[in-house]
Amino acid sequence: RTVKLSDYKGKVVLLNFWATWCGPCKIEIPWFVEFEQQLKHRGFAVLGVAMDEDGWEVVKPFIAELRVNYRTLMGNDSIAQLYGGVDSLPTSFLIDREGKIASIHVGLVSKGDYEHEIEQLFSASSGGARRVAVAGVPAVLVGAR
Repeated sequence: RTVKLSDYKGKVVLLNFWATWCGPCKIEIPWFVEFEQQLKHRGFAVLGVAMDEDGWEVVKPFIAELRVNYRTLMGNDSIAQLYGGVDSLPTSFLIDREGKIASIHVGLVSKGDYEHEIEQLFSASSGGARRVAVAGVPAVLVGAR
């Protein structure tokens, strides 16, 4: 199925590019599972974009093992280019309720930093969130399973 970011408008979204072979990704994913569980009722969503070349064959057992509770999509280089190129994993985008990129994290970031930024996006008034200059958020991500 096609996933549209417009379906998440009005929510704070953590869009995470990752891979099963990525050590720092394995550290972050349990945090994101926790965030999804604890913050979903407040209008928060995590979207994981797996960048594994072997596709669902390796991703499905991995997300089952880690009990991932958020939507996972398969990504590729063309999807990554829509976000200005994802040269390192993990790379995460925090997207505000208006659908604008509020911050970008490349590499491992502390759980506390994510918690702080997510909370800021929840409390930000319309137009109050810090934003980076990125050419718009693509409307369509990629097929989901």
